Amino acid sequence: MEFNVEKCEVMHFTGGTNRNYRYHMDHKVLEVVKEEKDLGVLITNDLKALQQCTAACNKASRDLGMIKKTIVYKSKEVLLNMYKLLVRPHVEYCTPVWSSCYQKDKTLIQRVQHRFTRMIPGFSKLPYCERLKRLGL
Repeated sequence: MEFNVEKCEVMHFTGGTNRNYRYHMDHKVLEVVKEEKDLGVLITNDLKALQQCTAACNKASRDLGMIKKTIVYKSKEVLLNMYKLLVRPHVEYCTPVWSSCYQKDKTLIQRVQHRFTRMIPGFSKLPYCERLKRLGL
């Protein structure tokens, strides 16, 4: 199999002795990167999911805003289907790979769902847990 040397990069995951080692392929030095996106998942050299969570939440929030501005008939069923179809996949894509153990990342993702539940007519004054229960989320 032929490699495209121009597309090859190196990422160091440890702070050990190989951190400064330069890798070569076809007599060319490979570029050292701190992050790389592969199949939509952002991998960083510290293996933390903050950037992936932030990017996913930004996409989900953008789609949530689009739903809020464009959907005129805002029934619970219509909004819930739109949320499950357009918004939720952004924050659920490849979660076994980037699922975070940090509370701040989980809170970031939870904010998207919290914002959605307040969009539904008659739900904004209910406690968050009650909204989730009524929507089956």
